[in-house]
Amino acid sequence: MVKFFDALFGRSKPVKANLDQLFGLPQAALTLEVATTFRPTGIGSVCYRAAEGGAFATTQSDIQQLLDMSAPGPTTSTAPKVERKEDEYGFTWLVVNHDPSDSAGLVTDLHAVNTSLEGAGFGPALLCSLLHFADDQGRKLALVYLYKRGSFYPFAPQAGERRDNALELQIRGLIANDLRVEDDLSRWFPVWGAPGL
Repeated sequence: MVKFFDALFGRSKPVKANLDQLFGLPQAALTLEVATTFRPTGIGSVCYRAAEGGAFATTQSDIQQLLDMSAPGPTTSTAPKVERKEDEYGFTWLVVNHDPSDSAGLVTDLHAVNTSLEGAGFGPALLCSLLHFADDQGRKLALVYLYKRGSFYPFAPQAGERRDNALELQIRGLIANDLRVEDDLSRWFPVWGAPGL
């Protein structure tokens, strides 16, 4: 009966996030390397809305310390392995740096961040995870995992808070066999505040 009323009034339950879908990202990265000039940059990030209170602060600190101990940093950079940043919209980003050739290790760390926050009861605070790419022309691209939709989409920012929609549609076609791509284009939200994009 509840399903009937949900259908009648246009309500739908959110898709439960399947964080194991993140492990499809290394294959998608390989697909992009073969089909385009986009290469992983070694940067990934998790975006969430930080909660008030000691429990959340402790969880966040524990995750950061764990990743700092385990994540191999970029070999040619002095950048920290894990950084916590806040954007102008009030969202917190946990940015993880890896060697660009280690997409699998980077994705494992992003998965650990998501599952740790979810396991500590802060799943509703999770928004998205990004894997960053760049090409030989200096264009930037991210594959975005929407936590509340359980799906991915490409985001190709340009200067002046514009985006390259044609490139995003091209990338969608290339990664469709590797990842569960979000069908509803209105859900392809711009992530202007994402560090590194």
